[in-house]
Amino acid sequence: MDSNNSNIYKVDFDKPCHAHFIGIGGVSMSGLAEILNNEGFTVSGSDMKESDTTKNLEKSGIKIFIGQVASNISDDIDFVVYTAAIHPDNEEFQKVQEMNIPLLTRAQFLGQVMDNYKYSIAVAGTHGKTTTTSMMAHIMLQAKTDPTISIGGHLEAIDGNIRVGSSDYFVTEACEYTNSYHEFKAYASIILNIDNDHLDFFKNIDNIAKSFATFATKTQEGGALIVNGDMKYLDMIKDAVKDKNISFITFGKGDNNKYQAKNITLNELGQPTYTLYIDGEEKGQITLSVTGEHNAVNSLSAIAASMYIGIPFEDIVEGLRLCHSADRRFQYKGTTDKGAIIIDDYAHHPTEISASVAVAKAVVKNELWIAFQPHTYSRTKAHLKDFAKALSPADHVLLADIYAAREKDDGTVSSKDIADEMKKLGCDAIYLGDFESIEKYFEKNSNNNDLLITMGAGNIDSVGVNLLSK
Repeated sequence: MDSNNSNIYKVDFDKPCHAHFIGIGGVSMSGLAEILNNEGFTVSGSDMKESDTTKNLEKSGIKIFIGQVASNISDDIDFVVYTAAIHPDNEEFQKVQEMNIPLLTRAQFLGQVMDNYKYSIAVAGTHGKTTTTSMMAHIMLQAKTDPTISIGGHLEAIDGNIRVGSSDYFVTEACEYTNSYHEFKAYASIILNIDNDHLDFFKNIDNIAKSFATFATKTQEGGALIVNGDMKYLDMIKDAVKDKNISFITFGKGDNNKYQAKNITLNELGQPTYTLYIDGEEKGQITLSVTGEHNAVNSLSAIAASMYIGIPFEDIVEGLRLCHSADRRFQYKGTTDKGAIIIDDYAHHPTEISASVAVAKAVVKNELWIAFQPHTYSRTKAHLKDFAKALSPADHVLLADIYAAREKDDGTVSSKDIADEMKKLGCDAIYLGDFESIEKYFEKNSNNNDLLITMGAGNIDSVGVNLLSK
């Protein structure tokens, strides 16, 4: 669907009607459904399986269908929102088209939601979106701005992934996959980094960079584009917006950046403290409760955006101090009977893995273990050697089968290939495949003060849950 098409259905948020969500159980979709439900809309939706999310939506008065069949679509539905995972042969999707009910992609609808807020902030980047959005959320909450928040993970401070406020403040993640973030016209746009990912869609890094450049051009006139000034594609982004009336603000460790982090140190939990400089002038110490030097850099973007929209500096500092990552971001899960510490981490790209491993190496007291579940066949194939290299600092790596997500196995790549590449590097890597085998191997071979990271964007976290329940 062309985002510039003037025939796209426009939701009138002042006139509640009946909205239906195909794929309502998704993190973003469920949050958007809640926003409408709170605005007095009649909301219904479907998902392929029941979950805690669908149960909670049902409790809030939203009608939920489990299974996606044509009979779920009634003639009183005014418009339909659907996810990228919905294929043209989906029964509900076909029925909606047959009945000529207006259709909006999730991104198109989220873009329209954002248009209702004066201070809308969109956090983009190949890595770090969820944690940086969490930082922005905590800053806004600390400043009592009563924000609306849409985040791609469970955030303890709002007990979920969505918070519906009644002010002009809105913050959301902006995902690059399928160019969905091109639907957003944020007052402040953030670009954390640009890296090789989602190659099943983008094909190469140049296309990814061009996509981010297009996202940058969507920033509202009079707004701000906040960009990592140390990254390779800075000039491309800057050139893309040279004719726009926006503030171009850079952040990073380099001296050329408006917002700069110096003297970064990590405590025993891997949490950073650094000296903040703005325009070369020292502004004070920033202490974070998230982990890793990469998050020190990312926090600069949250500081820049917050200052641009007028949030007091003391609220920014305190909001950052109070911000713990969303679930599955280097999250402590517990300690086993043998004294091994279990951490869960969502990292599923070599760059993210390297960042998490660096934190783990700084805090581990004995041996570092990683139980890794690769995410998608295309990503595994594209980054095979990079995965092996990123995982190699660990003492032991246990490989689970690839989590297929939206893809099908064509037989050309497997997790064993990562193990084989790691063995070439002289690393202790074992392909075990299923979770039960990983749990048994770790139970038998781990020791007191070992640290295990269950790592990946699939369901590998259940390994830690099972180990701690024994």
